Amino acid sequence: MFLAQRRLAIASGLLAVLVMSACGGGASTSEVSDTAAPDTTVAASTTTTTTIPAILAPLTGLPVSALITRPALVAKIDNHPKARPQWGLNQADIVFEENVEMLTRFAAVFHTNDSDPVGPIRSGRKQDVDLLESLNAPLFAWSGGNVEVTTLIRASTMIDLSYSTANKEGGYRRESSRSAPHNLLADTSKLWTLAPEGAAPPPAQFVYRAADEVIPATARETGGVKLTMDGVRVLWEWSSDFSRFLRSQEDKPHVDVDDVRVNAANVVVLYVQYSKSGYSPVAKTIGSGEAWVLTAGKLFQGTWERAEAAKPFVLKDTAGNVMKLTPGNTWVELTRVGKGVSYLPGTPPGSFQYP
Repeated sequence: MFLAQRRLAIASGLLAVLVMSACGGGASTSEVSDTAAPDTTVAASTTTTTTIPAILAPLTGLPVSALITRPALVAKIDNHPKARPQWGLNQADIVFEENVEMLTRFAAVFHTNDSDPVGPIRSGRKQDVDLLESLNAPLFAWSGGNVEVTTLIRASTMIDLSYSTANKEGGYRRESSRSAPHNLLADTSKLWTLAPEGAAPPPAQFVYRAADEVIPATARETGGVKLTMDGVRVLWEWSSDFSRFLRSQEDKPHVDVDDVRVNAANVVVLYVQYSKSGYSPVAKTIGSGEAWVLTAGKLFQGTWERAEAAKPFVLKDTAGNVMKLTPGNTWVELTRVGKGVSYLPGTPPGSFQYP
């Protein structure tokens, strides 16, 4: 009796296991013992990672959160001693320094940032037409010019936003603490509202080095550069503390209205020929010539080339490779041939003369 009950209990337990196995998808005892398990192929799981490229500002190569769709805006900024300190030079993406009548003037190119105000705003020059055409029809903020210059600028691809054209809509006004004509200001935020329908952003003007990209061996260490512009002696010094080039004029630190030293991630020196139009120098920026690129505490020497005004400058080193800039703002010096000298780190800038 006991044995029969024990056999019944074992049989009942086995049946329960089989039922549970069947419910769980397991094989029966006969399938395990009498039939070989079928071949199965398990597909390997594949994980695809998509890297979204960073959005880069075209005129600095720096990452931005969204595409900047507005056009470039160029403001002609005075560099007369009575116009200093200026507004907006440290907010510009690119600043061109050009010789005018025994002085220099700045063509400050804004795209990433605003500057309210910007100035002092001064007149345009013939050389601005060729120099700025590669910016894709930029807005042009200027105080005006003679009949010849005005005709050329209005016939160019630039959008005329002069004082006489934009006036109050562009935020033009006189700064009471300065004397005319060195006191005309405007607001970039207001000037941008005057962009014509269909105005488009500028293309990149330079090639920028990637974060993990090694600086080529054609570069050498530099302490900076001294330049003799017309009526202005310019010094750019490399600061390893700030990883920037710092600017001086007439051996005095060049500061803006906020008392911040004018500085740049890159200084591009283009040695150009100048002709004359009346009393005004005219920089020849179509053709080719010698070029220096100061970036990341290094100096590249090479050439610039530009076949047409609608195209940016092409910069190549002595090995024929494109000279790449550090992402950030850039100053471009339109220097007369032979009017620049670089120096090694540790050399006191005051220990040698301007060229």
